[in-house]
Amino acid sequence: MTTEEEFFLQQILEERDRLFRETSRLKDKLTAFEDFESERASYKLQIGKKDQQISQQDQTIDRLDQTIDKLDQTINKLKEQVQMLQRRIWGKSSERYINEDPLQRRLDFEGLDLLPEEKEMAESARQEIEKHKTTIAKEVKEKSHPVRKSLPESLPREETHIYPENINPENWTELTPEITEVLERDPARWYVRRIIRHKYALKDKTLDVEKQIVCAAMPPLPIAKSYAGASVLADIIIDKYVNHLPFYRQVQMFKQQGISIAPATINGWFSDVADLLRPSYFRLKELVMASDYIQSDETTLPVINNEKHQAVKGYIWMLRSVIPKLVLFHYDHGSRAQKVALALFKDYQGVIQSDGYAVYDMYENKKGVLPIGCWAHARRYFEEALKEDKAHASYALEQIGLLYDVERRATMENLSFDQRSELRSRLSYPIMTAFEKWLVNEHPKVLPKGRIGKAIRYTYNIYHKLTRYHLEGRLKMDNNLAENAIRPIALGRKNWLFCSNHDAAENAAVIYSMMACCKEHGVNFRQWMVFFLENVHSYDTNYSKDLAELLPHNFKP
Repeated sequence: MTTEEEFFLQQILEERDRLFRETSRLKDKLTAFEDFESERASYKLQIGKKDQQISQQDQTIDRLDQTIDKLDQTINKLKEQVQMLQRRIWGKSSERYINEDPLQRRLDFEGLDLLPEEKEMAESARQEIEKHKTTIAKEVKEKSHPVRKSLPESLPREETHIYPENINPENWTELTPEITEVLERDPARWYVRRIIRHKYALKDKTLDVEKQIVCAAMPPLPIAKSYAGASVLADIIIDKYVNHLPFYRQVQMFKQQGISIAPATINGWFSDVADLLRPSYFRLKELVMASDYIQSDETTLPVINNEKHQAVKGYIWMLRSVIPKLVLFHYDHGSRAQKVALALFKDYQGVIQSDGYAVYDMYENKKGVLPIGCWAHARRYFEEALKEDKAHASYALEQIGLLYDVERRATMENLSFDQRSELRSRLSYPIMTAFEKWLVNEHPKVLPKGRIGKAIRYTYNIYHKLTRYHLEGRLKMDNNLAENAIRPIALGRKNWLFCSNHDAAENAAVIYSMMACCKEHGVNFRQWMVFFLENVHSYDTNYSKDLAELLPHNFKP
């Protein structure tokens, strides 16, 4: 064997050894992966679980993003509400809008689909309104300084004489004294009225008489078998529903004055007085519903729910007969539903003035009933939108202000109903026509969910009701007088907080109705209440008398 053959053979052997070692190493690895398929399946399962976890995390992140968006919207809405409440509390109390520059008040007809004749009529009406305002402004004189009024002559006078020291009458002549009047007040005076009924016995027993012993008849008391007189009952009722003092505070005040009356006794008196007033209340309801022009509104009245053991929000309805100036509060288990309005206005014929509450829409097609709207509510929406969109809100408030200027002019000139109606047709109607077309054109240009969008939509949806007041001179532009009648309830619930049950709420509606009628006719609350309690029992058996005679508008002190 040659040297080359030996070298070649040596290389082949080395290569064989290398391949043998590599084969052995690969066999060892193959042995470690005998269960490869199960490992592979396990690996895929782990990957699937991780993918599922990742998917769940993505879904959770999406839900959190949605929750964050909702919270952001809620926060923004709450911020707007806080700003609105701050403006109501700390801002101007008047809702009348006054332009920063009165000379800039104008009607901008650019882009409005107005006929030339309509544009000319509206512009002419605006100029006449502005001219009248300028004339009135020149006639207004500067306000004089306030002068302190003298004390009423009807008050009793107690004199206190004070003399200078060291005065000898022989050396001095007395002149007219200097007199200063100071108003003083004694605490409430309690007294007991003893009713002494004299009795007589017949001396001659042989006389033919029906009774041998006679006694003077007992005058009827407001509440039978009760020691509460008319004046005490009147003060308790008036202190709560006029002066907004809860019964428990009155009990504390009575104790300070040396009189102890149990709270349960006062609650019983309240229920008894409400029962005495109830027949007159139903007579008042008949008079209100017999009129042909009513303003209607609702407000909240918290009432204790015995099942839930907490105060729930109930509603009390207010009906104001405008011409005779009668006010009726109606409570129906705290409901504000359509069924309550159906029962109230079942047989009513005439005008119903209200805000944009949808319940009143059902009377649009009822024969003999004419629903009209309230401009004060529409104006309030635009006033709240001023900071969001000053341009649109300012324009709307300017046009509404012009309509109110016409009403102020009619009031100042003491126009009759017919004259007021003619003035509205000549000045107000052209402005309302232009304003309606502005509402239609501007609504697509604003955010529908923004305040200005809501204000325009609210106004346009009830615009047919808002403009009906010009049809008759006796109709009002707004429901402000009705809201004034409701205000005592808003003040009262801040003090006595809630009614103990539905019966107490119904009794409150009766009391508030009578108090509101007193206010409308300038009647002293206490004088009327005492008169009523002292005379109500004379109507118990005499059905020829009309209970309307006892109502505040017929009261003559």
